[in-house]
Amino acid sequence: MDRRKFIQNTAKSLVAATAVSAVGGTSANGSSQEPTIGFNHIPSPNSTLINNETMKAVIHKANTRGHANHGWLDTHHTFSFASYYNPERMHFGALRVLNDDMVKGGMGFGKHPHDNMEIISIPLEGDLEHKDSMGNTFTIKKNDVQVMSAGTGIFHSEKNQHADRDVRFLQIWVFPDKKNVTPRYDQITFDPANRKNKLQQVVSPNPDDSGAWINQDAWFYLSDLDADKSVKHTLNKAGNGIYLFVLEGAVSIGNHQLERRDGAGITEVAEIEVKSGQGAEFLLMEVPMKF
Repeated sequence: MDRRKFIQNTAKSLVAATAVSAVGGTSANGSSQEPTIGFNHIPSPNSTLINNETMKAVIHKANTRGHANHGWLDTHHTFSFASYYNPERMHFGALRVLNDDMVKGGMGFGKHPHDNMEIISIPLEGDLEHKDSMGNTFTIKKNDVQVMSAGTGIFHSEKNQHADRDVRFLQIWVFPDKKNVTPRYDQITFDPANRKNKLQQVVSPNPDDSGAWINQDAWFYLSDLDADKSVKHTLNKAGNGIYLFVLEGAVSIGNHQLERRDGAGITEVAEIEVKSGQGAEFLLMEVPMKF
């Protein structure tokens, strides 16, 4: 897809983004408009009760996500983004974007702007070079979590550092709880042993807490479960929802099976239990549903 077509499609998505040139392609940015806030998915005609009459969930199977392959970038969108627009999938509470990106060797996103968005990047494979207008130049790789509070506005670029291998990473946007903060960058490397058969907190709203922090009452956890293991998560804040995204393997929540790259948004519950069958890796995101 050429640059002009990409920009036109991005504008149609109502993602509050524009497109800019990239190294080997183009990308969307996080420049924000006023979002539609609230229980975007919940309830919906496709919501499903899990375990009891109060817990509700919407299931997003991997093959129902938006998809675009630009050659240099192969990307799947859980929520509306760029050329993918689905009015039933605009956001899950404060969780606005969940992109599953693969960038070809030597390619990447050229310098582009963001503002008033909390942007979290979680590499799954390969090395991604980051440069920004705050003067940061870093490489993020598997077991790293990167956070940018775009606030009043930043420019940054991302490039696959290697010419002979792909980079895979999650790009996640969360609506902030305050606008026009001073832009900020954070990057932390985590020990994967500390998520074995338990939840490893990697993002929170507290600078003094475990993991990176963002301007929102949101908590992110990674977990790597062996076969027939389970973990429970109790909400940190009443009224929040939980979005679970399976990275590898399969899990069950109540009577529902989620497989690789499936997602589930869960509300009206104080605690959930995630069980693995043959083993699984997943990302659990607790986010405000109203803010």
